[in-house]
Amino acid sequence: MTPPSLPSAADEAADTIPTADIADVGRRLHVAPAPGIRVDAAERAAADLLRALGMDLSDPTLAHTPRRMAAAYAELLTPREFALTTFPNDEGYDELVLVRDIPFTSLCEHHLLPFTGAATVGYLPGARILGLSKLARVVEMFARRPQVQERMTKQIAGWLDTQLKPRGVGVVLEAEHTCMTVRGARARGSSTVTSALLGLARSDGRTREEFLSLSGRSTR
Repeated sequence: MTPPSLPSAADEAADTIPTADIADVGRRLHVAPAPGIRVDAAERAAADLLRALGMDLSDPTLAHTPRRMAAAYAELLTPREFALTTFPNDEGYDELVLVRDIPFTSLCEHHLLPFTGAATVGYLPGARILGLSKLARVVEMFARRPQVQERMTKQIAGWLDTQLKPRGVGVVLEAEHTCMTVRGARARGSSTVTSALLGLARSDGRTREEFLSLSGRSTR
């Protein structure tokens, strides 16, 4: 296969986003784009895609669409950095800690269309407990990349199990996938539910039922 030709210096000069605009993208994201994201190259590629789809970028209503597309995808693919904050479990708390309705948006890796939903994440503490906001941060960390929901569910559970070493972990995701609601099957209103249970949340029937009940997914 012949490798694609590189843009000429003239093309680069004509299409490169001014430095001020790249900085503006960073401000809108609240963080710099993730490593490997080239917003200027993404804008040029977006312009090529739109032209290939028959759109006239000389139309004033579309003139800035490639820049906005590049900024939007950069934002969707850039999780905010965070420090894993844990505390000694001095009180010996041994029941479930659970946060429900954590909103997330990710990108289907097959179509790069968004899927949006809510996560329930819980764990049975061991020697340490986790700052509650970090459960939402972990969901975002795995959401802001090309994903499939099944993998994302397992990644969240596995990461918490490895980093926190709790006695059990439970994760439930429920999401609407636009790749099946606005195209293809066009199954509007449908949602997909996935779960991952580790440790006592999987092996102990009482803990499993309690987690699923608190997450709104009781088996009874």
